[in-house]
Amino acid sequence: MKFKTRFTELVGIDYPIVQGGMMWVGRAELAAAVSNAGGLGILTALTQPTPDALRHEIERCRSMTAKPFAVNLTILPSVKPPPYAEYRQAIIDSGVKIVETAGHNPQEHVAHFKEHDITVIHKCTAVRHALSSQRMGVDAISIDGFECAGHPGEDDIPGLVLIPAAADKVKIPMIASGGFGDGRGLVAALSLGADGINMGTRFCATVEAPIHPSVKQLLVDNDERGTNLIFRSLRNTARVGKNGVSDKVVEILKRPDARFEDVAHLVRGAQGRVLLETGDLDAGLVWAGQVQGLIHDIPTVADLIQRIVREAMDIISSRLPGVLNDRACASP
Repeated sequence: MKFKTRFTELVGIDYPIVQGGMMWVGRAELAAAVSNAGGLGILTALTQPTPDALRHEIERCRSMTAKPFAVNLTILPSVKPPPYAEYRQAIIDSGVKIVETAGHNPQEHVAHFKEHDITVIHKCTAVRHALSSQRMGVDAISIDGFECAGHPGEDDIPGLVLIPAAADKVKIPMIASGGFGDGRGLVAALSLGADGINMGTRFCATVEAPIHPSVKQLLVDNDERGTNLIFRSLRNTARVGKNGVSDKVVEILKRPDARFEDVAHLVRGAQGRVLLETGDLDAGLVWAGQVQGLIHDIPTVADLIQRIVREAMDIISSRLPGVLNDRACASP
């Protein structure tokens, strides 16, 4: 059985379940597995060291799935930014039909992608940013609540409020991100006005995720309290998994005179890659959300998606009608 929402119709997938575009994790193995299972897999452009390497990764993913998949391009302010325009051109040249943008001022990239009839999903953390992106011409919004891994913005609005607040104003399809990992979350997101869910941390704890088994087990062992919020004082809040490194970053940045330079050696992206590839849990940061409290196993991607779909269908077809019937019987 398929789920039909505005988002599944837009991108041509069976189930309204999207894999987050995660640095070092969004590779062909995981993206193809998600797409083959009926969701939307996403390659992470900047995981690849060069635009040509991204071209190769796109072809590698295409060799693993005939289903739709997307590429994430995250634009972040930097003293030495990567060649975003060249990555963008690699995506266009490779014939990718769906792109997820995220980060700082994507206008230039969105306009170029739209010139080539590419469907653009923009990830944002506030209703005002979603409306700005809609005016910019994106085709769908991914709205990221405070529960998420990564950068939740500075408003601290959890999904239970953020999703319906956005749904009240956003007219284009919208998927909900942050805190999703099972069928209950999917039904809740749909009830709140979203057209699907985005899962990052949950997909990290799957067989196909290209990360060390020790990291996957950490996500299973942690609970919903197993995160730290770092960079709060720098107004660049990020939610990461709780480990020795993130604990140290929090302590250092509590100092009144603390600067980013004081923790730069601890938070380098290259160190996070070492952690993911070697399983050394104190090598760097591990990006993980509060949904860790809902992760209890490491299934295949296909098994996870089918479980979510079964759970959601059971809630919709059995549990909710039962609640309505019980209420009807109790009415005077």
